Amino acid sequence: MVDRDSPSEAFEVDPRFPSGPWTGFFLQRPLFAGRNRMSLALWFRNGQLDGEGRDRVGRFVLRGHYETESGEVVMRKRYLGQHEIFYRGYNDAGLGIWGTWTIEGYMTDGFHIWPEGMADPTQGRRAAEADEPIGRGRRTEPDRQKSPV
Repeated sequence: MVDRDSPSEAFEVDPRFPSGPWTGFFLQRPLFAGRNRMSLALWFRNGQLDGEGRDRVGRFVLRGHYETESGEVVMRKRYLGQHEIFYRGYNDAGLGIWGTWTIEGYMTDGFHIWPEGMADPTQGRRAAEADEPIGRGRRTEPDRQKSPV
């Protein structure tokens, strides 16, 4: 466990792993439709991750490790007085940590978390996908009759 108050352990300097408030979501289809928001506080020091947070299921603590070379993050999320979930993800482009979560022998799905204050890194992709169908029944300008000449 990372000692958040120990001055002898410096926080991570890699900008992909800033300690402090994070936000994001997990998916859990078909039980919960859409994105299930999470609010987290994460501390990164010397390859160790420590954190806590809250989501629709309840309060939880996180423990795990990360590698700056590969960007890989492995952590366990334990809901207070409840079950545990295994998370494995990557932060390879500085757009937060994305990957999959698993309740062993039961189910698995995806997640994406990022530092609070950063724009939602998934919004650009969704906007681009929304613009893609132009020309498939959607008109972008008024119809004009072609001139016979």
